[in-house]
Amino acid sequence: MKRGTEIGQYLIERLGAHGVRHVFGIPGDYVLGFYDQLNASPLEIVTTCDEQGAGFAADAYARVAGLGAVCVTYCVGGLKVVNPVAGAFAEKSPVVVISGAPGMREREKNPLLHHKVREFDTQLQVFEKITVASAVLDNPDTALAEIDRVLHAALRYKRPVYLELPRDLVTVPGRATHRTPEIHETSDPLVLEEALAEAVQLINSAKQPVALADVEVHRFALQDDVLRFIERANIPVATTILGKSVISEQHPLYLGVYEGAMGREEVQRYVESSDCVILLGAFMTDINLGIYTARIDLGKSIYATSERLAIRYHTFENVRFKDFLRGLIAADLHPHEAAGWPVPPRPQPFIPRVGERVTIARLFERLNAFIGEDTIVIADVGNALFGAMDLFIHQRTEFLGPAYYASMGFAVPAALGAQCARPELRPLVLVGDGAFQMTGMELSSIVRQRLNPVVIVLNNAGYGTERHIHDGPFNDVLAWNYHQMPALLGAGRAFLVETEPQLDAALAAAAQHTESYCLIDVHLEPLDHSAALGRLAERLSKRI
Repeated sequence: MKRGTEIGQYLIERLGAHGVRHVFGIPGDYVLGFYDQLNASPLEIVTTCDEQGAGFAADAYARVAGLGAVCVTYCVGGLKVVNPVAGAFAEKSPVVVISGAPGMREREKNPLLHHKVREFDTQLQVFEKITVASAVLDNPDTALAEIDRVLHAALRYKRPVYLELPRDLVTVPGRATHRTPEIHETSDPLVLEEALAEAVQLINSAKQPVALADVEVHRFALQDDVLRFIERANIPVATTILGKSVISEQHPLYLGVYEGAMGREEVQRYVESSDCVILLGAFMTDINLGIYTARIDLGKSIYATSERLAIRYHTFENVRFKDFLRGLIAADLHPHEAAGWPVPPRPQPFIPRVGERVTIARLFERLNAFIGEDTIVIADVGNALFGAMDLFIHQRTEFLGPAYYASMGFAVPAALGAQCARPELRPLVLVGDGAFQMTGMELSSIVRQRLNPVVIVLNNAGYGTERHIHDGPFNDVLAWNYHQMPALLGAGRAFLVETEPQLDAALAAAAQHTESYCLIDVHLEPLDHSAALGRLAERLSKRI
């Protein structure tokens, strides 16, 4: 560590060392000094239309690149980031929230400075509830060590963290100190050995074992390890909604998405009849479990996450997820014979029917033909997310969706973050008209960054999910002329689609137009829905 490094500069250096190349946000007076440092650094500032969009973009960036960053001003900016940061916490996405703050000298005698809510630490208290680590960098003697501690927590636990930077300390040199020691980085070898012995015995004695891979495999970059494990033991694998695309869906051991009674019946039947379900990094959420229609017997299961390891009803402490998974790969596993597991349906050629209006089912059939090796699919909540369960993702970690926290407005700003992180991928964005009206103006940021997503607006005149749960005029939204966005932004191409031939032609044109974004405004019947959303809404409506 260099002695005398300015606090703000050190934070920038550490972000860069962890692979961050872009910082999303909106400047404000309390953070302008740090923005000056960012502007002079190798990191690129991506100024968004709104702080919520910056938060969603940083979340998607973190999911794709391993760590994301959002930088905002005090309270009026910071509190607008709370919702996307809460989603990142719920779905384990390591976002670094950097907030400017009043200087320490300004706080004397507790003045009523602009943007202040209640006390000077009110914003800190809010973020302490939705982050895994936080720090106010108010002491030059400890600031550099605090930066290391907080960034380490983000990477170790794959959850957001919070750093507050008083504006009169941005350029103050910090005191050099030793790096923060690693926290819980190794497993207890004796406990790991015992856990592996019990797991191997259960797997080898099973007649129909199955793996269920979920979001933590994404977050901890264990996709290759999961593949080695299932291939070594010849065990088929399904994913959850949140974990979709954790492995390539072209893999011969891939079953499809398991989502209880919301999903394909043959996948549900195979998983639930297994005598050994190996849950890898799984979130036992209501949506992942098909609104609790899943029937997984934990007495016949291995449940391994970054925070918990249970085999049958035995819990093992101090065993890291990575160590356990790699221990299975090295163990004496017996390859299982193929047991007639279901094969997911492959995309079929789409032949547009003249004069036929587009339906949800036919829209996703055509999108399957559009997806290629360089496509990353980003789905918002509702029909966009649940219809996308039947899409065929070619590579791994190329599907993003808020399938647990389920915040509307995720998809368009997420496309900004994802394509900044991996410019070689072209986002296919699936968003309802209601969600688009929340954050769709981040297309402006996409234009400024010269990115080229294909945005499909599922235009069903309102909040489609809620219509099927409990309908009323409160589910209506104003009809926008989405296809006129290029005139507003001065860039892009847009298409108005009502029929199948129009849809086919629009997607063909979008495939050819790669120099900017394309928006396809698909008009759907208000009550049209995917099969999965229909099943979800039916169950949720009974709770009202």
